Formats: sequence, structure tokens, C-alpha cells
Amino acid sequence: MPDQEDPPPNVSTRGQKPSKRAGALDIRSIIGMLIGFYGLILLVMGLFFTSDADLQKAEGVNLNLWSGIGLIAAGLLFLLWAKLRPLRVPEEPAGQ
Repeated sequence: MPDQEDPPPNVSTRGQKPSKRAGALDIRSIIGMLIGFYGLILLVMGLFFTSDADLQKAEGVNLNLWSGIGLIAAGLLFLLWAKLRPLRVPEEPAGQ
């Protein structure tokens, strides 16, 4: 089973060198996972470990909860971007 996916039918590959997807090494995937992980930590802190004193400091807004939700959404957007528009890395000949 080849590592390479077929291009969409509307994309011409004539004259192009063979390429493969960057996959897990794509920086967008790494950034998306890190942002999502930090968002998950903030979400848990906001749901289970926020005291009344913390809420009073923030004028009643659970900042950890909302920041966590925002970071998870941003992380998912990065992962979706990497999935829908993968980077293509040209394959080098074995002799070079």
C-alpha cells in the first residue's frame, strides 16, 4: 500500500516530481496538538479547580474555562487545516 495519496481529479500532476505528505512532521499538526493540550488543561482547571475567590478576581468570568475552550477550538482548526491541505514533500531519488 503506497504512502502517497492520489491527487484530486481536478489537479494536474503532469511534469511534477513524485511527492509524499509531511504527516506528523507538519508544524501545523505539532502546534495544533500543543495548543489543544494546553486548552484541555485550562478546561479541566476551569471546570474542577476554580474557587469563588478566582471568580471574584475575574468579575464572575471563569477565565480558565473560556480560555481552554478557545485554545481547543484553535488547536482543532490547526489540525483540520493540516488534514485538509497537507504539505507535499518531494521524494528524493535514492542515489542522491
